[in-house]
Amino acid sequence: MMTSSHEQRSLMIDCDGTRIAAEVRGDGDPVLLLHGYPETKAMWRDVAEALASDHSVVAADLRGYGDSAKPRGDHYAKRDMARDQVALMRELGFERFAVVGHDRGGRVGHRMALDHPDAVTRLAVLDIVPTLHMFENVDREMATAYFHWFFLARTDGLPETLIDGDRETWLRSRFTGRRHDGEALPDAFDDYLRCFDSDTVHASGADYRAAATVDLDHDRADRDAGRVVGCPTLALWGSHSYVGRNFDVPAVWEQYAPGVTGAAIDADHYLAEEAPLATASALQSFLAIGVAA
Repeated sequence: MMTSSHEQRSLMIDCDGTRIAAEVRGDGDPVLLLHGYPETKAMWRDVAEALASDHSVVAADLRGYGDSAKPRGDHYAKRDMARDQVALMRELGFERFAVVGHDRGGRVGHRMALDHPDAVTRLAVLDIVPTLHMFENVDREMATAYFHWFFLARTDGLPETLIDGDRETWLRSRFTGRRHDGEALPDAFDDYLRCFDSDTVHASGADYRAAATVDLDHDRADRDAGRVVGCPTLALWGSHSYVGRNFDVPAVWEQYAPGVTGAAIDADHYLAEEAPLATASALQSFLAIGVAA
């Protein structure tokens, strides 16, 4: 793990009624970092430190995760989660900013770039293809590698009951076997476990249910209307991940974000934690090109 040299501020911001936890460091053009499942903003610790050399870096917890508010109920459409983060950045004084999202955070970033093109200057998505594309290309390998998509989306309460019975075992299962560097847990695992309470279990189920329902409605509406991401977009993926092995990632994203650029990182799914130097370097090069006019 890198040694931190930039002063970090931990904040809790009321974003239109939803409390969002964030850490801010560095100075320069703003960039928002959004984590995946079942992580928190702590996944960015090394990448954030590298980017803070020439950026104002905001690492935030999505609603339902980490130290952010975790409302019960169906409040987890990516449109709502994106709105939280736009409000956060505006509260911090950033009207326009770049967004980097891994996993669920990448899906929130994708929606944010579509719904708030005036705010998002650049978009980087890590180890995902768009939600709509995933659901329209389900095969045995996808259903095996991403079985949790279908399990967590159940509406009968079974996932919450089973996971609540042994949250640590479930949390460990999300990392073991999905890291190219072996079976080791991520450095931030203790933070993930601290935050993976019953409220997060319920909120994350709602997150995945939204992905399988209302998020698809929004995505199809955009496709029917010809709406695509207009800002410069970077797709990074783990060369050993399910996404990297099964998709031509830039070709898929080209349908949703014309002109996308992409690169593989020598890692599995959790590339920002397995290969933080390579991930940070790719992001620095992308962000250094300049802010879109």
